[in-house]
Amino acid sequence: MQFTTSAKTLAAALSFAMIAGCSSGGGTQDGAGSGMSSGSSTISGDSSQSMDGQNMNVQMPSVMTVYFNFDQDTIQSQYEQVLNGHAAYLKANQNASVVLQGYADERGTREYNLALGERRANAVKQYLVMQGVPASQMEVVSYGEERPAVQGHSESAYEKNRRVVFDY
Repeated sequence: MQFTTSAKTLAAALSFAMIAGCSSGGGTQDGAGSGMSSGSSTISGDSSQSMDGQNMNVQMPSVMTVYFNFDQDTIQSQYEQVLNGHAAYLKANQNASVVLQGYADERGTREYNLALGERRANAVKQYLVMQGVPASQMEVVSYGEERPAVQGHSESAYEKNRRVVFDY
């Protein structure tokens, strides 16, 4: 009997998810009739598999990387619009979560670069919290100088490696 109840519950949840996915309207700006325009708690807690934002009007931002100056963890003003887009997406998709991956270039010790990558990721997290994103939707991880975006020992390579990457 337990299997039958579980199967019915699973079938009902899948049906709800399919119906909700069909009501999206293609992500246009007009979401008035969809009934899910605000990201309210009409979706059950175990629907975390639909973190792609299809049911919401706010699209996932296309820019997933924020860059930093040498030895700095200060967010540059040119990235505020990018971060505001991520904040809007996360607030509209309360079941979504993101890992903020902090990186540094190869200059400095391994330990220092791990700490710098963490400070950069925490700076992004703090900015998003100030925009109203719950801290519980974000996780910070630092890779320091590991996993460089660009190999090389030039300033242009270093610039691309000083970053925070959004990993949804």
